[in-house]
Amino acid sequence: MTYRTAGDRRRRQGLADATAGLPPRLLPWARDGKSCYLSTDGGPNSALSRLADEMEAVQLGMGANVLESADRVLSDPKSPHSEVRYTALRLSECLRDALRVAESSGDRIPESEYEEPEDGPTLPAEAFE
Repeated sequence: MTYRTAGDRRRRQGLADATAGLPPRLLPWARDGKSCYLSTDGGPNSALSRLADEMEAVQLGMGANVLESADRVLSDPKSPHSEVRYTALRLSECLRDALRVAESSGDRIPESEYEEPEDGPTLPAEAFE
């Protein structure tokens, strides 16, 4: 699984400083295991940003197709080991892509003025009965 390293964060900040204040966008692909970012003055309307949107849609669509196939393989108790392993590998790839898409989308949500407390909301004990 790929997590942002300190180097990734510094590179991202450097890209944000180099543009008109728009934070760079995490792209839906990696190169040599390193995250790729897009920094553009065009924001979400730039050609590369739209290409990234299309790629994310393709990745999520492929994930849905792989999940459908996986359901068939995994519901058959006689599926060969090699087929189950291949299915697990493909599901892993699709999950990695979906997590990257989710992270990229989350990064583009504007921060609200109201933030939840660090510990999150609290509920009375009666809510769990």
